[in-house]
Amino acid sequence: ELYSTPSIEELCERLQYAARNRLFAVITGDVGTGKTTALRKLVDSLDINRYKVMYISDSSLTPRNFYWEVLNQLGCEAKFYRGDAKRQLTRELSNLIETQKRIPVIISDEAHLLSREMLEEVRFLLNFKMDSYNPMSLILAGQSELRDVLKKQIYEAICQRIDIRYHLTPYDRQQTGEYIKKHLEYAGETRDIFTEKAIGEIYDYSHGVARKINKVCIACLMHAAQRQTKLIDDHVVRLIIEDEFNW
Repeated sequence: ELYSTPSIEELCERLQYAARNRLFAVITGDVGTGKTTALRKLVDSLDINRYKVMYISDSSLTPRNFYWEVLNQLGCEAKFYRGDAKRQLTRELSNLIETQKRIPVIISDEAHLLSREMLEEVRFLLNFKMDSYNPMSLILAGQSELRDVLKKQIYEAICQRIDIRYHLTPYDRQQTGEYIKKHLEYAGETRDIFTEKAIGEIYDYSHGVARKINKVCIACLMHAAQRQTKLIDDHVVRLIIEDEFNW
């Protein structure tokens, strides 16, 4: 189950549009805001008969490793030299598009960690047959600093080629409460286990970041279960945050 907000829905719609039209998309957001979750939702929504998705998450990705990984996911044994592997990928993508009638979708997660060499290679990836023709949908997803990196003058050529940009923000106070209640419902619980003040404390700590909300809520639930407590109030949340998360 996925708790969805207007931001997540808009992001997923933009990503589907990017996949359908073979566009270059860059999505950013702080740690734990749901970028990878949105990517999973995208992949689940794509018809495997029409799309071929290749997902890469490698902080030390080099151009050679990139070509090797993509070709491997296409079921090919990559050529040793980078230039040969690049030409091999060009042939495989052409076969995928023209013969199999499937759209390649390449997703690079943790893209804020990509080296300058790899980012420069992105520009060449998008030059397939001519400037107006994209061979694939290429999606870069990374933390907020990816936006700052791409603003640098040396990446101007890449920046101009970005078709879709989206920055995912954390939940607000109301969405944080809805998120917690929805996840309890997904687990089969209909009671309000967390008081409103407890949710307020969770929001103040997490600033609406989903991953932080998850961690605090799970710790609070374990604490309550051990003490056979059926209600979690703001006192319990403050205790848990102080004991388990303030270090």
